[in-house]
Amino acid sequence: MNILLLGSGGREHAFAKALSNSPGCDQLYISPGNAGTAQCGINVGLDLNDFEAVGQFCLENHIELVVPGNEDPLVAGISDALEDFAAERGIHLGVAGPDKWASQLEGSKQFAKEFMMKYGVPTAAYQNFNADNLAESDAFLESLTPPYVLKADGLAAGKGVIITHDLLEAKATLKDMILGARFGAASANVVVEEFLQGIEISVFVVSDGIDWHILDSAKDYKRIGEGDTGPNTGGMGAISPVPFADESFMHKVKERIVIPSLEGLRAEGHPYRGFLFLGLMNDHGDPKVIEYNVRMGDPETEAIFPRLKTDMVELLNGVAHGNISQVPFSIDPRTAATVFLVSQGYPGSIQKGFEMSLPVGIEADQYLYHAGTALDGDRVLTNGGRVLAVTSLADTLPEALQASYNLVDAIRFEGKAYRRDIGQDLLI
Repeated sequence: MNILLLGSGGREHAFAKALSNSPGCDQLYISPGNAGTAQCGINVGLDLNDFEAVGQFCLENHIELVVPGNEDPLVAGISDALEDFAAERGIHLGVAGPDKWASQLEGSKQFAKEFMMKYGVPTAAYQNFNADNLAESDAFLESLTPPYVLKADGLAAGKGVIITHDLLEAKATLKDMILGARFGAASANVVVEEFLQGIEISVFVVSDGIDWHILDSAKDYKRIGEGDTGPNTGGMGAISPVPFADESFMHKVKERIVIPSLEGLRAEGHPYRGFLFLGLMNDHGDPKVIEYNVRMGDPETEAIFPRLKTDMVELLNGVAHGNISQVPFSIDPRTAATVFLVSQGYPGSIQKGFEMSLPVGIEADQYLYHAGTALDGDRVLTNGGRVLAVTSLADTLPEALQASYNLVDAIRFEGKAYRRDIGQDLLI
């Protein structure tokens, strides 16, 4: 079948590799794509906010499956729009992503919190504030034990969460977020919640609205500096699976979070189709939800997909059409270690356009995923803050890390930066 993949990051290159390697993929289009996805299919320039234009592209190119990689089109309602487009024109077109209503799980922190409370999903205590009830916020903040967590309700490109230990700073920041529009319309409403103590972990689920599979766990490293210091980034690396996510912990995740979440969505009349990201806190062995995402995470995708032994086209087609129970599903038990190479200055100001020297051939069980890259003829150039994700699969975490860092050393571009301590906290 012909497939359209939406996105341009390392996650989308991981999708593109898996899709293009399937015998079920005849032609893969990626919009907008990057230098890596160009090796897997055809990059095309589409306005992903113009759903009619996307639908018309699908019609003209006989697309049967659309895979939205990132959250923006999903939250804006691309699944609903393309399904309506297909129904009006009588074409066979499936979308491997949740509808607009269910996508509010990521699009609105308040919606997600209210959903969790309604269906008994464990999460942090919270209150929502806006211009109308801002006067009540001081009392709630004073009732909390620091640090204080402030989350912009809407999408803020991963930058809408502020954590501070200072009460006065928390009060001032909340007012700035709401009245000063620090994150634009995204912070017109702000969720203030208690700080959860523990270790963060990501768990991923794939569902067709009826049946589902847990893809396994991963641990993302967000901060730019070693020892988890400095500002947050889109992700500096990931490990999968997470050693402490044993059978007992994952059973709790399934029973307390996955099942009530998916059953709650069905009860609301919006059975979930797609990947569901569960951002969790391991609170002394008990999982609590920090956030939902309605797609795969990045860089967790680059650590999990090399372990996925299931045919990606069959899996995503099953998601779109409600039959993943018929698709053989298995996960490689070995460990994957992903290290991200970034541009100097990231997550602040960076320079782009540096030519890259990449290994011609890499070892088996190693993967090189492009994120912020672009093509200039036959040259590969840096084109973003996060540039490349390097992943290795091995029997043990130390072996996987060593293989990834060996490959990192073989990649050259001006300003190359990366963390040297990915996964070290899990070796203790």
